[in-house]
Amino acid sequence: MPVYDEGERRLRCVLPFEAAPAELHLLRKAVKHNLEHWGALGVTDEVALIATELATNVIQHVGEGAPATLVLEPRGDRLRVEVHDGSRAVPTLSAVCAEEECGRGLHLLASLCEEWGTLLTGAGKAVWCEISLGPAQQCARIQRATAVLDEYCRLAGPGLMAGPGRVVPEALAPEVIADLLHWLAAQGGDPDEVLDQALVRYESAAGAA
Repeated sequence: MPVYDEGERRLRCVLPFEAAPAELHLLRKAVKHNLEHWGALGVTDEVALIATELATNVIQHVGEGAPATLVLEPRGDRLRVEVHDGSRAVPTLSAVCAEEECGRGLHLLASLCEEWGTLLTGAGKAVWCEISLGPAQQCARIQRATAVLDEYCRLAGPGLMAGPGRVVPEALAPEVIADLLHWLAAQGGDPDEVLDQALVRYESAAGAA
């Protein structure tokens, strides 16, 4: 159950959970409910995705069924997201990895967040990140999209080149979106629903710009 600390100057939500695939849907639901309660509607999907990836990293690298805790805390114009677990092994973001899934969640984390890192605690560690809640969010979205396209180009190799040594971002974007939809379907999600949500969020942000 979530534990709220909503004093005059501080909002904070603590969500203990079990690191298991069956719990991820409940964790996303709790994250969205809490952010809607705070009025942070513009970042609910991003934070739910970040929470899912951090929880998945706990499953993969600490162990399925391990106890963990998600902490959400607004700090000025940013939202801080932390996942605490009982391991003191510090994750790293490697440019090259021998395993297909290695570091995927951390690469995604780096592309979505303003900052991220790891904090050792008395009981283990916390992997944390911060995302923008302020007017600069639109600019941050473009920066994150550019980083995603750059990384996708590196992974895809020369197959998507639009001429000698030149890549057209407009040609890469549909491939990135298609791969994300394949990934989503493999996780049991609904690609059509997510596309509708993405379009609504884009139109809302574009209209506010």
